Amino acid sequence: MIAARLERTPLGRAALATRNRWKLFTISVLLGTGTVLAAVGLLTASGYLISRAAERPEILSLTVAIVGVRFFGVSRALLRYGERLTSHDLAFRTLTDLRGRFFERLIPLVPAGLDGSRRADLMSRFVGDVDRLQDLYLRALSPPLVAIFCSVFCVALASIILPVAGLVLAVMLLLGGLAAPALTRWAARTAGRRQSRARGLLAMDLHEIAVGGAEIAVAGRESDWLERSREDDRHLVSLQRRDAMSGGLAEGLGTLLAVGAAVAVTAASIPAVHSGELNGVLLAALALLAMASFEAITPLSQAAAVIDATDEAAERIEEVSERPVPILNPEHPRPVPAGGPIRLDGVSFAYPGGDGLLLRDADLEIRPGEAVALTGPSGIGKSTLSELLVRFRDPDRGRITLGGADIRDLDQEELREAVRLAPQDAYMFNTTIAENVKLGRPEADRERIVEALAEVGLEDWINSLPDGIDSLVGEDGSMISGGQRQRIAAARVFLSRARFLIFDEPTAHLDPDGAAALESHLVDRRDQGCGILVITHTITDPQAFDRVLELRDGTFREV
Repeated sequence: MIAARLERTPLGRAALATRNRWKLFTISVLLGTGTVLAAVGLLTASGYLISRAAERPEILSLTVAIVGVRFFGVSRALLRYGERLTSHDLAFRTLTDLRGRFFERLIPLVPAGLDGSRRADLMSRFVGDVDRLQDLYLRALSPPLVAIFCSVFCVALASIILPVAGLVLAVMLLLGGLAAPALTRWAARTAGRRQSRARGLLAMDLHEIAVGGAEIAVAGRESDWLERSREDDRHLVSLQRRDAMSGGLAEGLGTLLAVGAAVAVTAASIPAVHSGELNGVLLAALALLAMASFEAITPLSQAAAVIDATDEAAERIEEVSERPVPILNPEHPRPVPAGGPIRLDGVSFAYPGGDGLLLRDADLEIRPGEAVALTGPSGIGKSTLSELLVRFRDPDRGRITLGGADIRDLDQEELREAVRLAPQDAYMFNTTIAENVKLGRPEADRERIVEALAEVGLEDWINSLPDGIDSLVGEDGSMISGGQRQRIAAARVFLSRARFLIFDEPTAHLDPDGAAALESHLVDRRDQGCGILVITHTITDPQAFDRVLELRDGTFREV
């Protein structure tokens, strides 16, 4: 029943997503309970020891109390260390699980399921919002259980010493456990729920300033963008300030109620001392017991202060991760045919909310060992065609076949092993040239990597580098030229065992001689039996291709 209730909310589903860590969670709760009970024992024993010592008894009569104080003091420190170690280990492990789960959900959404999403916002959700969920494990799940266990024990202990003291303590703990968190949550709710979105907006501003800084400077718009980021920063700071005030309110209320509980229990116990029902030595013990018991209650207000921000973070994560997967694998995929052409049969496609059909009942065939060039105006659908061929998207009508088999009946991973795409904006990872090329075939050895780089005309450049293929390319290829980036992307594809190779604007950023050389290298791959499709605005040597096609009005025409 509890699991069913948790499944109804994003925050509950986030908690259930890591249920395999509940053994560690149980240990954390037990250590937290032990820590609070050790603190209760320390103050209770200390109160008794101070009161009893004031009577100047024989020192031996204080031995048990002295040993108890030492025991509880050492135990509290050790248990607190263990609790902190375990709870943070739990939080970090669960965050790792959540990131892995989030990333796994993102993979099938690329690219069709993420149309319109901004990179910085996705990164903010992947990092900031997931990090925010650590409060779920550190502050929201464990403290209530610790508070319940410790409160029951403290009330029972106080009732054994003096029933009326137990009753008063129960009332104060109930007030501290319900009223204080409710008030704190009310104060923090608006700011907490808006923090994640504000943080995402600021992240997008900073990302765009960092990436587009040169263009902003050239346009003379630095002040506009800085003011925009400052405004978003001020908004986030104001929300964080309100959140901090709520945290301060939680701390203040906890302290006030702890002192109030000590006073109330003391006031309720004084008549019992006068009547002889309670030994006066135990009065201080009861007062300090009441105060110590609030160590279990205080974290509840802190949890209430962050729970809405944590819930908002869980909702933002789910908003992306729970999007419907646009491209699904067949339940029983067919084997990829060993040969045959890749063909478009009456394919039509349009983006949702777009200006119309990019492809209209289009037919196209690319045979193994054939090199085809495709041209056409920008925005006409050439890059969309490349995504359809590797099944990043599915056509609205018609079908695409590989060796006569509809690619919707094939396993996506196996399809992309047979049909490989080098996109126009191929990403360069902040690692070595070799590691970037190995994306095309992770098991490739260094010799094959060097061969692939030589095939795209980078042999002389590689040999001129002090570290050769172990040279770093920088973040997103910042340490290499645009032309070198395009060639490395082509080398990735050459390294694969794909039968059909698709290159989207491979000669962009290259000078005419470099473009002609790379184009020649691409066309030469047909001699190895590969089908080649080169999507480009400018063809340096049309005669090198078997066919040159133009995409216009949604159909293909030979030029």
